[in-house]
Amino acid sequence: METDDVSVREQLFHNRVRETIICVLLFTCLYILSYLILTHFKKAESEFVTDDIEDATVNKIALWLCTFTLSVAVCAVLLLPISILSNEVLLTFPHSYYMQWLNGSLIHGLWNLVFLFSNLSLFFLMPFAYFFTESEGFAGSKKGVMARVYEAVVLLLLLALLVLGIVWVASALLHDNIARKSLYDLWEYYLPYLYSGISLFGVLLLLLCTPFGLSRMFSVTGSLLVKPRLLEDVDETLNCTTFEEDSLSRKLKCGSTSCWVKLNMDAMKKEHQTVRIKRIALEMRRRASPWQRNLGYPLVMLGLLALTVMCVLMVCFNVFELLLYETAMPRGMEDPHLGMASFSMFGSLGAAVQVVLILYLMVSSVVGFYSSPLFISLLPRAQDTNLTQIIANCVSLLILSSALPVFSRTLGITRFDLLGDFGRYNWLGNFYIVFLYNMMFAGLASASLIKTVTWAVQRELIRAFGLHRLPSTVSRSTVPFRLLLASGLSKIQ
Repeated sequence: METDDVSVREQLFHNRVRETIICVLLFTCLYILSYLILTHFKKAESEFVTDDIEDATVNKIALWLCTFTLSVAVCAVLLLPISILSNEVLLTFPHSYYMQWLNGSLIHGLWNLVFLFSNLSLFFLMPFAYFFTESEGFAGSKKGVMARVYEAVVLLLLLALLVLGIVWVASALLHDNIARKSLYDLWEYYLPYLYSGISLFGVLLLLLCTPFGLSRMFSVTGSLLVKPRLLEDVDETLNCTTFEEDSLSRKLKCGSTSCWVKLNMDAMKKEHQTVRIKRIALEMRRRASPWQRNLGYPLVMLGLLALTVMCVLMVCFNVFELLLYETAMPRGMEDPHLGMASFSMFGSLGAAVQVVLILYLMVSSVVGFYSSPLFISLLPRAQDTNLTQIIANCVSLLILSSALPVFSRTLGITRFDLLGDFGRYNWLGNFYIVFLYNMMFAGLASASLIKTVTWAVQRELIRAFGLHRLPSTVSRSTVPFRLLLASGLSKIQ
C-alpha cells in the first residue's frame, strides 16, 4: 500500500514537472515573438538608449513589462484553438504514448495561468510601467531608479484604492445588502466583481469592433493584393502616371526659382508621394502573372466572404438554440474531459473550421479597433512608436484577447465551455444579456457585410467604366444607364 502511494506521488510529481516545462517553453517562445514585434514598432534606439543611464534602465524595464503583457495577450488568443485542437488530436490518437502529455490538467492549468497573468498585467504591470516612465521621484528625495520605483508604487496604490472604491459604490448601488456584508471580502467578492466588469467591457468592445473589422478586412486585404481591373489598359495608365510623376519632379527641382512653387511645396511633395505610390502599384500589377492578377484576388475575397457568412450563420443558429435549449448558454466547467467527444457536430473538419473562425474574428476585431475613429491614433508605426503608445497598445490588445474566449463561446462559434475563472463571470448566466448580444452581433455583421459588398461592386463598376474621372460636381447616380452601357461597349471595341 505504501509502495502504491509513493508511485502515485511520483506520477503526480512528474506530471506537474512536465506541465511546468511545457508552459515555460510555450511562454518563452511567445515572449521572444512579442519582443521582436515590439522592437519592430518602437522608435529608434536613440529614443530608448540615452546618455542618462537612469532613463535607459527605466525604458528597458518598461519595455520588458510590455513584452510580458503582449505575450500573455497572444497566449489568450491561442487558448481556444489549442484546447480544440488538443481534443481532436486525442480523439484521433487515443492510445498514442507520445500524446499522453496532452491532457485536461495541462489545458486547465494553461487557462488558469492566462487568467492570472492577464489580470496581473492589466491591473498592476501596465499601470506601473506607465507611472514608472512618467515619474521623476518625490521632491527632495535622492534621484535614481529606486526613487522612481517608490513614486510609481505610491501612485499605483492610490489608483488601486480609487478603483476599489468605485467598485464598492457600484456594487452597493446594485446589491446593497451584499455590499454591506462583504465590506472586507476583497478576494472572494470585489476582485471577481471587478474581473466581471472588465470582461463585460472587453466583450462589448469586441461587439463594436468585430463587425466593423469584418467589413474592413476586404479593403485591407485588397490593398495587399493585385486587383484585376475590368476594361483597363495597365500600360496606358502606367505611362500617364509616369509622365505625371516626372512633371512633379521637375517642378520640385525648380522650386528654388519660383516663388509660387515655394508656397505650394508641401502640397506638391504630398501629391508627388501619392503619384509615386500609384506608379509602384501599377508596376506591380503589370509584373504580376495572369493567374495572380485575375484569380488570386477573387479567390481571397471569396474566402473572406465565406468566413464572414459562416460566422453570421453560426450566430443565427446559436440564437435559435438559445430559445430552445438551455445548454446553449455559456458556462464554466471544472474538467474539460479531452478525448471523449468532438466539440463540433462535423467532427475534426468542424473543429478546424472553428479554429479558423476564432482566429479570423480576432484579426477582424484588431483591424476594426485600429480603423475606428476613436482608436486610430493608437495605430503603431514601424520604428516610430513611443513607449506610451506601446503601453496603450499592449493594454488594448490584452483586453481584446482576454475577452476572446468568452466572446467566441457566447456567440456559439465553439461548444468548448469556459475553463477556470473565465466561467465565473456574473453576467454569463443572464439569458437576456446573452440573447441580446447575439442578436446585435448578427445584425451589425449582416449590415456591415451587405454595405461592403454593395459598395465594392458599385466602386468597381464606376472605375471600370471610367466614371471616376467625372468632375465632382456631376453626380454619378444621375448618369443614365444607357450611357453607362455605351461607355462600356466603346471600351470593349
